[in-house]
Amino acid sequence: MLLQTVRPNIVQAIRAYRVEDLMHAAQDAGQHFLYANLTEAQSKQDVLEGIAQAFLFPAHFGKNLDALHDCMTDLVHKSGAQPGFVVVLEQLPDNAKFDREVREQLLDVFREAADYWADRKVQFRCFYSFQ
Repeated sequence: MLLQTVRPNIVQAIRAYRVEDLMHAAQDAGQHFLYANLTEAQSKQDVLEGIAQAFLFPAHFGKNLDALHDCMTDLVHKSGAQPGFVVVLEQLPDNAKFDREVREQLLDVFREAADYWADRKVQFRCFYSFQ
């Protein structure tokens, strides 16, 4: 029910949603739930490493934004039909090493992934919060 109130292909602040509720909503909808708690991350590299570990990316993940895009789109697409995604990036850093520009570049990758999956009629919702 919760996911019915959120556009199907969007990247947005988590706001009043609780991670646990989003996880249950993804399970109820039969969608993948991808969660990364980035509390310890301080830099772009830390964030990419945290996402790679949390999302179980392959060992050869390049730890850059292009590689992140490839993992969130092509790599997953090639593995077969997908039921949809609920992604949570919790506690993105907000400091000099991970400023607004870097944060927007990261979120742009997830926006592009949302567009990619929308083109394939697959729901992709990404929620994020800041430290």
